[in-house]
Amino acid sequence: MMMPPGLEHYGWPPPPRVNWNLVGHEDAERELLDAFNSQKMHHAWLLTGPRGIGKATLAFRFARFVLSQGSGAGAAAGGLFADEPKKAPETLYVDPQDPRFRRVASAGHADLVTVERGFDEKKKKLRSEIVVPDVRGIGGFMARTPAEGGWRVVVVDCADDMNRHAANALLKVLEEPPSRALLLVVSHTPGQLLPTIRSRCRTLGLRPLGDETVATLATQYRSEITTEQAADLARLAGGSIGRALALAEQGGLTLYADVMRLLAGLPTIDGVALHRMGDTVARAGAEETFRTVAGLIRELLSRLIRHAAANDPAQAPAGGALAEEQALFARLAPAASLDRWLEVWEKTSRLLARVESARLDRKQVLLNVFLEFESAVRR
Repeated sequence: MMMPPGLEHYGWPPPPRVNWNLVGHEDAERELLDAFNSQKMHHAWLLTGPRGIGKATLAFRFARFVLSQGSGAGAAAGGLFADEPKKAPETLYVDPQDPRFRRVASAGHADLVTVERGFDEKKKKLRSEIVVPDVRGIGGFMARTPAEGGWRVVVVDCADDMNRHAANALLKVLEEPPSRALLLVVSHTPGQLLPTIRSRCRTLGLRPLGDETVATLATQYRSEITTEQAADLARLAGGSIGRALALAEQGGLTLYADVMRLLAGLPTIDGVALHRMGDTVARAGAEETFRTVAGLIRELLSRLIRHAAANDPAQAPAGGALAEEQALFARLAPAASLDRWLEVWEKTSRLLARVESARLDRKQVLLNVFLEFESAVRR
């Protein structure tokens, strides 16, 4: 897969608003297309599913499609002078060479607004949340006559980043939707959104990608990733190509092997190796490395708990990066009760989540997490 000519400067892999290649979500695409062709399309859609599986890519794909349909609201809409297709569109695909694709990619389409975390001029970096100024004005934008005679579209990427005031500002738009306006809201954890926001949107859930799809995309996006590495990354990524690429970027396979070696020594932890890992995640500029290690530990602990709860070796995945976990889980799971492992999960998750907000020492947090494992097994 190669970047279409003229889009190279957007980087590789292409960001969601530029990515023309969406795979694994054919059912979701069909639901959006059928809704558009029905001429009874809901004004607001909530696209949900795990992080990094393509929700924002689908949102911009649908936005490009709608903006390319002119004044037609569906297959049979329009009039004598309407700029509409002769028959129902059969795909959401818009050619990357299409001028409307290029305007969406460059954030230059007059009928599209993206709500996302804004840039903090004082701190010279992106804000940690979407605030009211990021949302303010979309109500007026959606109420105006479309500049190109078709639709007004707003993409919120992602709604989980909104603070309470921004969420209330978005809710006001949802309460009084103008005609020929479309709101596409991306959310990784919709349960944390205001119930009133969820109730005013039509929910479209996207499923995690298959391991084979993730592995294929990983090798397409990163030519240096071998087929074997791609398979291991896919199994660790849980159906998320975004997660797989992030793991590759941060040396996730090596970090995973380091975590496994430490846990394999239980009930005794290799103190030298643990302190070495602590030094790695604590150094300046290693915030992403720490997040990667933290994510690997949480996910591995989650799989351990599922193994302990199921207590069925037949359910164990075969081959690849997770195969070696089964022998470890078979030894660790009986070493503590399920309640005790759930306690380890709660303590570990709470501690890892507070690292940035409370500015905790990353090395000490990592030491405490592994000592919690050790304590559970020793008991």
